[in-house]
Amino acid sequence: MEQIDAHKSFGGQQLRFRHLSDVLNCEMTFSIYLPPQAEQYSVPALYWLSGLTCTDENFMNKAGAQQYAAKYGIAIIAPDTSPRGEGIPDDPEGAYDAGLGAGFYVNATESPWDQHYHMYDYVVSELPALINSKFPIDGTKISISGHSMGGHGALTIALRNPKQYKSASAFAPICSPINCTWGNKALRLYLGDDQEAWKQYDSTELIKSSAPSQHLPVLIDQGDQDSFLQEQLKTEFLEAVCQSENHPMTIRMQPGYDHSYYFIASFIGEHIKFHAQYL
Repeated sequence: MEQIDAHKSFGGQQLRFRHLSDVLNCEMTFSIYLPPQAEQYSVPALYWLSGLTCTDENFMNKAGAQQYAAKYGIAIIAPDTSPRGEGIPDDPEGAYDAGLGAGFYVNATESPWDQHYHMYDYVVSELPALINSKFPIDGTKISISGHSMGGHGALTIALRNPKQYKSASAFAPICSPINCTWGNKALRLYLGDDQEAWKQYDSTELIKSSAPSQHLPVLIDQGDQDSFLQEQLKTEFLEAVCQSENHPMTIRMQPGYDHSYYFIASFIGEHIKFHAQYL
């Protein structure tokens, strides 16, 4: 593991590292914010998953999360959004919604993606093991959050691993990738044509099989001026299944907000405070 960037921020450290991932079969980067409390004891952590076209740096640079992480004594870990590097397959047409920057937090089973695109295992297993071994992180106190494609990742990962996370949240998540063009394209490329296999990465489908004993605290914020809301995000699908399945989840529609980091920066303090209750 090689440190490639470092800055002091709100009394803590904003760091960036490069390492070789066995799961993804390539070099990966991740960013981590260690609050000042981490100098004294092991702190809880919030994993942040970013959206399409992003890297590990966008959230750390734009969201203004460090001040709240320092206030509540929570580390923030942001992995990249896909494998990268020489020989890593990309979208055949060079589009932004599959391939590099668009790993969708799944374990690909179709060639050529199955050689590298195992972002689910990377986020759930490999990266936390590395983080817990190298940094003052309390691995028993972990939450997860994300935006757009990363909101989809955060929700599906939390729903599938309820004992691993204390809470989950999302900004403008892709709530039902089975029912939108972004999700249809990516899941077909990575997983093949069998839509039954897609359901393990669809929040609305996972809620249908979620037992009450597995319910986590979940907070979702969605802007009502988000240009992707109707076509891609399908928030109404998630609201409907939560109601029909009696699954508790706080879903807030925020008037006037769009899909941007201005939206995230406006509410990230509330999200970190939400997670702090459970961490």
